[in-house]
Amino acid sequence: MITIGARARRLPAPPHVVWDSLTQPRRSATRPWLYLLPDEVEPSVLEAQRPDSVVWSSLWPSRPADRVHFELTAAGNCETLLRFTLLTSDEAPDQSKVGHLRRRLNQLLFANLRLSYGQ
Repeated sequence: MITIGARARRLPAPPHVVWDSLTQPRRSATRPWLYLLPDEVEPSVLEAQRPDSVVWSSLWPSRPADRVHFELTAAGNCETLLRFTLLTSDEAPDQSKVGHLRRRLNQLLFANLRLSYGQ
């Protein structure tokens, strides 16, 4: 597997809450956050180990071999350090596409998901 991108940031919710958000992004009791672009599809949860890790399928039909691995770590004050790693078993995309994929994950996780917790 080739690493396309990775990033870690804190989210203002405990790991079990973030884990629930990642494994059930359309759960009706929460604020919506998984806003997809026309070239994206809702990911499937391929693996999940509560409350430490989740693996998503690709969000991009044009890149079906991509996987998004999440690691969740308690970060004090009921926060979570969320790390994503975007991996592929295909060839790495060009730098423009890499930038787009990273930017989308950053937007979804560290803007949309963060705001769904009210901060």
